Amino acid sequence: QVKLVESGGGSVQPGGSLSVSCAASGSIVNIYAMGWYRQSPGNEREFVAAATTEGSAHYTDSVRGRFTVSRDDVKNTVTLEMNNLKPDDTAVYYCNAGTLATMGTPYSSWGQGTRVTVSS
Repeated sequence: QVKLVESGGGSVQPGGSLSVSCAASGSIVNIYAMGWYRQSPGNEREFVAAATTEGSAHYTDSVRGRFTVSRDDVKNTVTLEMNNLKPDDTAVYYCNAGTLATMGTPYSSWGQGTRVTVSS
């Protein structure tokens, strides 16, 4: 079992920056990807970004060029740097870790969520 603990987030005005971080502990040896999903009121949870053990990073189109995901396999952490934030980025952000087959599914590991609010 993998435990994920998130930190960061908060409130910022449009155009501002925030970061969210996630620390993993437990049975982390089989983790292939670590990343972030988000869910805003009335919407499905959606993929945001992920970093794999192979060193590749993946982003949803709406955040590419504004967000950067980075992973530290020594500290077992993943961080999402968010720049030029928009009101549409407002959501609860969830850390996620899993294998190639389970990433993003109920069979992967999820954090408790941290709120990001972008508003003027």
